[in-house]
Amino acid sequence: MSSQEEILSDERFSRITRDPRFWEMPEKERKVKIDKRFRAMFHDKKFKLKYTVDKRGRPVNYTSTENLRKFYALSESDSDLSESDSKEHIEKKKKKKKGKPKGQADS
Repeated sequence: MSSQEEILSDERFSRITRDPRFWEMPEKERKVKIDKRFRAMFHDKKFKLKYTVDKRGRPVNYTSTENLRKFYALSESDSDLSESDSKEHIEKKKKKKKGKPKGQADS
């Protein structure tokens, strides 16, 4: 780390600290935003693979779902509804539909 400090203190490389091209990308911008149409890929069994070894043959203990969460994020409007909230919302809609008799109209 001391060599990095020496480089940054050198006047030839001082512009690197002020140039936005060399700044580290914020984590919020690092992940690709996806909308609610693709929300199922985080919990659907079709997208879940369990790896036992990586591409070089070393043992690992993670699933493909963890990789998806690492690189993708739900867009802001979709992240407000979590899975449990959306399930409750659907159940409420079903209850409202069942509560109305067929012959009566709203007054």
